[in-house]
Amino acid sequence: MRSKNFVGRTKEVSLLEDYYNSNKSELVAVYGRRRVGKTYLICETLEDRFDFEYTGKHKVAAVVQITEFQKEINRLSNDKNGEAKDWFEAFDHLKDYLLGLKKDRVVVFLDELPWMDTAKSNFLAALSTFWNGWRSKKTLLKLFVCGSATTWMVDKFIGDNGGLYGRVSRPIYLAPFTLLETEQYLNVIKKMKYGRKLVLDTYMIFGGIPYYLDMLDNKKPLSENVDALFFSNNAPLKTEFDFLFRSLFKDSANYRRVIEFISTRMIGLTREDISDGCKLNGGELTKILGNLVACDFIRCYMAPGKKQRAKVYQLTDMFSLFYLKFVNKGSGTDEHYWTNLGKTGKKNAWLGYAFEQVCLNHIPQIKVKLGISGILSNSYAWRRKTFTDSNGIEWSGGQIDLIIDRNDDVMNMCEMKYSSEEYVITPKYAKDVKERIAMFRASEKTKKDLRCTFVTTYGVKRNPNSDIVAYEVVLDDLFI
Repeated sequence: MRSKNFVGRTKEVSLLEDYYNSNKSELVAVYGRRRVGKTYLICETLEDRFDFEYTGKHKVAAVVQITEFQKEINRLSNDKNGEAKDWFEAFDHLKDYLLGLKKDRVVVFLDELPWMDTAKSNFLAALSTFWNGWRSKKTLLKLFVCGSATTWMVDKFIGDNGGLYGRVSRPIYLAPFTLLETEQYLNVIKKMKYGRKLVLDTYMIFGGIPYYLDMLDNKKPLSENVDALFFSNNAPLKTEFDFLFRSLFKDSANYRRVIEFISTRMIGLTREDISDGCKLNGGELTKILGNLVACDFIRCYMAPGKKQRAKVYQLTDMFSLFYLKFVNKGSGTDEHYWTNLGKTGKKNAWLGYAFEQVCLNHIPQIKVKLGISGILSNSYAWRRKTFTDSNGIEWSGGQIDLIIDRNDDVMNMCEMKYSSEEYVITPKYAKDVKERIAMFRASEKTKKDLRCTFVTTYGVKRNPNSDIVAYEVVLDDLFI
């Protein structure tokens, strides 16, 4: 068995082993964002036990897919003349080959499954026939599949209403790394020797995506790595964003248009905003927004009690946020753009927003620090335009980027601030925070205890204005 050179993924590895060792045939589907490490997970755990492995080809005709699939069967069985006219015949040949091995269990891995399901190919029907027709009690079939087109995996495969309905033994969702896992990957696997502030800065650019993190050169500082990967001539990640969308979605232009428009408003946009800005509506927009949420590009939030039209969609994918802010906007021909950008206002504004998204990706860690991980709660953002309350007081409107609404009659009103040192609360900012909290109470008419909570990199500096802070969460608290 190969060495499992993993960071995290303990639960997922255990699940794969459990299903391999079970006393019945199993169909296991691994899904998640592209580049998150699905293939690596399965291969590192089970590759020395594969009896058949095939990877779907991107944008090739069904006849090519079937021919390549059959070639792999021929190679393993030493049959140079085997042919298949369709997927049904190809899977029949695979079944014959596997049963001919006369083993007590056989392992099949089909990678990039969505790419194999080309138009009018009947791939899913053939695969379901193969799976449902496996009746051998002497040979157990362990079928592991994965794909990066998350929506296809969830809707057409795991949620299939046809021959595969209810047949998937276990869907396994593979999430991006957390900050802690990113730190472990950078320092244990990559030998980067990064402190936590530098890990945070790395995470805000690349997200917890192993494929991108693996491209970092530990002989270069972070700024030079960013220049080399995004801004140099033939930079490998300069075209990555386009590839992501083309490989995930058929109508990639509309998906990209929606993402780019959502990125223009950091707090997010309503469906109505997006419809007006992108000239999309109806079922098409519903599908696009749903798929972008499923693929971890955006999040959707709505405060309790609000109507469906009050849903807000917000860009949360760190890589996309960085790309659209700096790479897509054009950096000219400066191959040292990131290094030369320094501490400009543009970069500082992005740092602040990116840190907010990091916090939203680590709400479980924030709850642990607050000692409320066992308390039922709902997390959401809030915003309100100008309104007049029941007492006739006119409010100018505002927003709160994170509210943790707890079941113990408490709400944590979170302020998230990125800083290179202790964060200094000015008199004006203290007043603004108090007014926002008062406005929230007037707007929502809540009787819950509203507690101002600051999430910062290095804490809040003590001064006469810091008494507004009831709770503090610092960067180290996000690394759990």
